[in-house]
Amino acid sequence: MVGIGKWQFFMDTMFYRGNAFLLVREKDGDYDIGLEVPGVEIPAITFSNVTIEENTVSGITRTDLLKGKDIPFSATFTDDTANGWLKVPFLGKLKLKNGVKVA
Repeated sequence: MVGIGKWQFFMDTMFYRGNAFLLVREKDGDYDIGLEVPGVEIPAITFSNVTIEENTVSGITRTDLLKGKDIPFSATFTDDTANGWLKVPFLGKLKLKNGVKVA
């Protein structure tokens, strides 16, 4: 499976500046994806329509914070780096650059 591990990204937005962690795990042959932001309570997040094309994982996420809104995402992984994006309603496209595998 592509990108399994814990990936650290530096985020710089109008609402948050600091590290965020993308968690990519395998669960029963499927992807289990999570997000950790130190010091920030993350509302429940669900992921769906997860697809893999070569070394890129893409899909849709939703949260109760933005009811009924799809948040497309994509992340491309190499052995020890990752880059990607989230397209968040009202905020636009948030880039995930120069992610490093930390676990």
